[in-house]
Amino acid sequence: MSALWQFICYVLRVLSIKYPASMGYYSGWFVLILVSPLWTNAFVYMVMGRMVFNFTTRARLFGIKAWRFTLYFVLLDIIAFIIQVGGASSASGADKPDHTILLGLHIYMGGVGLQQLLILVFFYIAFRFQQQVKRENPDKLPQVIWLLYAQYAVLILITVRIIFRLIEYSQGLDSTIPNHEAYQYVFDTLPMLLALFIFNVVHPGRVMPGKESDFPSRKERKNYFKGNGSGGNSSQLLPVTETGPAGPVAMPEEVAYQAKSQPAVPMYGYVR
Repeated sequence: MSALWQFICYVLRVLSIKYPASMGYYSGWFVLILVSPLWTNAFVYMVMGRMVFNFTTRARLFGIKAWRFTLYFVLLDIIAFIIQVGGASSASGADKPDHTILLGLHIYMGGVGLQQLLILVFFYIAFRFQQQVKRENPDKLPQVIWLLYAQYAVLILITVRIIFRLIEYSQGLDSTIPNHEAYQYVFDTLPMLLALFIFNVVHPGRVMPGKESDFPSRKERKNYFKGNGSGGNSSQLLPVTETGPAGPVAMPEEVAYQAKSQPAVPMYGYVR
């Protein structure tokens, strides 16, 4: 989605150059270039949630279930998205007074600040996750670490872009950065292109292949906890795998979930 929005963004940019009198093209380009990287942020958070599900013995981090971890971060990312869209929309347009444009830029910077705060919190959580995998599944750490490094690199690239935008708009309407479009391509467009490239090279699907790597459906979780009461253990919802020559292999569907009475034995971050 991030790549699609940025593609549309630059289509609108070309149209705004071709039709400079049309503020619609310019406004669309201005808003999309500011908010499209948030989709990349959300993708990182979703991948981390699935990593917690697949590579920790109880599918929890800091006592938070893997699917709730993803939900909380994505919801906060949506809040940052709404703030940034509101600010960017208020700042776009040629017929608006200066104080309205400045207010929009300040609102946008607040949303960007929230986005960066979430990134810093995520770095700490990802580091703790790395330590937890090292304790629980040390043989899988080399497999996990490459995807973690990819996430770190992507978030660093997003941070470069955030710092650039904060510097640009901290000068208000007196900023000279918008007069030199090369800055935008170097510190905004290029980092986002590299982020997309990284996730295509180190694709999460290679580390967590197959349907067994997905979260259990809401219905499966609800039925389990309803049948077992509040004492249900979410780790028993994890898919069961066996290790073959080529790595983890999913067991047949009819034995994929174990009865609550059976003991839990860690294996590849799951339980048997």
